[in-house]
Amino acid sequence: MVKLLFYGAKSLALGMYKAIQKLYPEYIVVGFLVSSLENNPSTLAKLPVMELSSFASGLSAKEKEELHILITTPEDIHIEIVNRLKEFKIFNYTCMDSLKEAKLMEQYFIELGIFPSIHTYPLGTAKADIQVYHAKFYKDKPLYNEYSIPKWIKPLQVGAELTSERISDLVDNSGINISTKNVNYCELTALYWIWKNKLLSDDRAHYYGIFHYRRILDINDTDVFCLKENDIDVILQYPTIHEPDISEHHTRYVKEEDWEAMLQALAELHPEYADAFPEILLQPYFYNYNLLVAKSQVFEDYCKWLFPILERTEELSVPMGSERADRYIGYLGENLMTLYFLYHKGDLHIVHTGRLMLT
Repeated sequence: MVKLLFYGAKSLALGMYKAIQKLYPEYIVVGFLVSSLENNPSTLAKLPVMELSSFASGLSAKEKEELHILITTPEDIHIEIVNRLKEFKIFNYTCMDSLKEAKLMEQYFIELGIFPSIHTYPLGTAKADIQVYHAKFYKDKPLYNEYSIPKWIKPLQVGAELTSERISDLVDNSGINISTKNVNYCELTALYWIWKNKLLSDDRAHYYGIFHYRRILDINDTDVFCLKENDIDVILQYPTIHEPDISEHHTRYVKEEDWEAMLQALAELHPEYADAFPEILLQPYFYNYNLLVAKSQVFEDYCKWLFPILERTEELSVPMGSERADRYIGYLGENLMTLYFLYHKGDLHIVHTGRLMLT
């Protein structure tokens, strides 16, 4: 019997582990492998997290042949991990790229009956009027692969006010903008630009969206035909899964004093959301990466809610947002997106798809 191990010990690995266990219970999972235990848990899903070097050094050639490793980390380190496995004479492995992950997690959530997939809805005869803006930064690493990008996805340079280099005709320092805040807001300067310069125009589209850098939602020209037919309000990525709950995310990426500043801003501006937040923080599902496609009115409502909270958080932060450059607002935005759309899951028609990583 082949024994499975998952290489990685963060949310990607945990999500794919849970999916495999649910969909393929016949497989025996031994545990999780990492290159180093530093900054990793000692256990995950009640299974051991082990350093590759110590785990592999005690195995015979036959035992190594009986293993299969699923590499469940961000794709940019897959090659490095493959080379490490080969050093230890482990040759049975599968790189779980973002497309494989998307298909696996779709099957998993369909089986659970939660976070419905856009791909389960019937197609209509009318194509929705949609505009998605793909945020790009002038220091982005070049892609090695070519992709066929739908015409309704348009590149938008973010942080354009911070450099004279131009990589796109559309820039986030035109019109009403917060381009100079990109060092803290990250892709959210694109979200703000769409809100202020596209949604408020007279000829606005029916749907708007934001992708960024290497991350896009797995939707294509065919999927767009189901939006109006099924009165879909929002498309989000399948949530990442965290242990023991999603508080794990902000404790890893956000300073406690910044988190408290955000909670104060939320309580001042939207106490009803502040009251709901503790319960949401105790569940395992998290909308990562600030990726979104939504009806124009839903998009606008979200931005009207989000940006005043972030602006107030900047005022309460020590040091204030204008005195730093550490991406903290972008991370807080992910938490607020999770709060907003889980809070509204009963009154918005939300569907999901995979998150693809361009390489």
